[in-house]
Amino acid sequence: MRLGIRVRPGASRESVGGAYGEDAIVVRVNARAVDGRATEAALRAVAEAFGVRRADVRLVTGATSRDKVVEITGNEQELTERAAALRMA
Repeated sequence: MRLGIRVRPGASRESVGGAYGEDAIVVRVNARAVDGRATEAALRAVAEAFGVRRADVRLVTGATSRDKVVEITGNEQELTERAAALRMA
């Protein structure tokens, strides 16, 4: 499944949850937006939040943007349900 995320680097604590706009989920990470550190931290956080391996989360677009699209490999129905729950958090 493809999922839009909004990365908030430099957060005091890491978390995944909340809605940004129509479809994106907010991902807060401690890492700063330097040398791709925030992007990598966001991909790890998304993998953990969805209960998949980091290798199952791939960046599709937005390498240097706060708005990114990621692709998550796994059971489509479970991923969709988890995404809906995270948007409401």
